Amino acid sequence: MKQFPNRYDLEDRTANFGADIILFCKRIVQDEIAKPIVKQLIRSATSIGANYMEANAASSRKDFRNKIYICKKEAQETKHWLRMMLVCLPDKKEKINKLRGECQELTLIFQKITSSLKIKN
Repeated sequence: MKQFPNRYDLEDRTANFGADIILFCKRIVQDEIAKPIVKQLIRSATSIGANYMEANAASSRKDFRNKIYICKKEAQETKHWLRMMLVCLPDKKEKINKLRGECQELTLIFQKITSSLKIKN
């Protein structure tokens, strides 16, 4: 039986999101307008997972909080680039909106984590 990653395992979830963005972008014909947007989208989307990995290896509570905050910022930036993709590729609206939905959920998760860290201080 095939094992699926736990939907609530943020390490897997952020990695899968980054991979989904990469696979989506690989299928895009990159003209002079789309190319810089694709580059920015891949950078911000894959950065979410990378920063989450760093947060899990944080040397202090402050370091953890900072990395989680960066995750949230990168997720917000990714939402922006996905919105720009809608302008470039209106025919891919369904797939882009699916990616935007997952990105919004990640943003809310990281917002909740940062909020709960502030309360505990």
